[in-house]
Amino acid sequence: MTHLTLTEEQQDCLQEIINVAMGQASDQLARYLDTFVYLKVPSIEQVSSQHLTDALHQEEQAVAVVSQGFFGYEGIRGEALLMYKPKDSDRLADLLGYEPDELSVEEQIIDLSSILTTTFLNVFASQIDNQMSYSAPRLLSSTTSAISEHVDHQSFSWDVALKVKISYQVTDYSFNCDMILLIPESAIVHIVAVIDRILEAY
Repeated sequence: MTHLTLTEEQQDCLQEIINVAMGQASDQLARYLDTFVYLKVPSIEQVSSQHLTDALHQEEQAVAVVSQGFFGYEGIRGEALLMYKPKDSDRLADLLGYEPDELSVEEQIIDLSSILTTTFLNVFASQIDNQMSYSAPRLLSSTTSAISEHVDHQSFSWDVALKVKISYQVTDYSFNCDMILLIPESAIVHIVAVIDRILEAY
């Protein structure tokens, strides 16, 4: 696939950084949304460009997908995809505390996506002494071809991507959605360098 492969120690370190970020993000989201937010243990894998479309196609069919780019120091960057299931799209107004017809469903989805994406990635960035900036969230067609086309048109190479999938559950509202982070090979190199510095410190 590529010469760039995380060692078991590097993978464990990345997993731990993400786990810590998830715990803190869950607490912040619970305070913001005034309800408990559960984040499942993430899956982390490297996928080649040939298999990226297949990897996205394997995800459950979503009624809406919101994409938001993120950019940090030291070349760390990528794309976050928030995927919502059909049964959850009608619960957003209650979750966000909006009045009926205050915002369209599309606006609610974009609003929540930005909250979920930036909360987690800001905490993740703080774990590695970094800071993130974000592009404006964009609502995509939920078809696999539309998502793949959007990913392919990013300014960075997708020969290899680190794919991190995090599932959110809001039990009080029976609401679930998935966040998929796609990090290009050029950024993986920088993340590995940060991980190695952390490991050397211990």
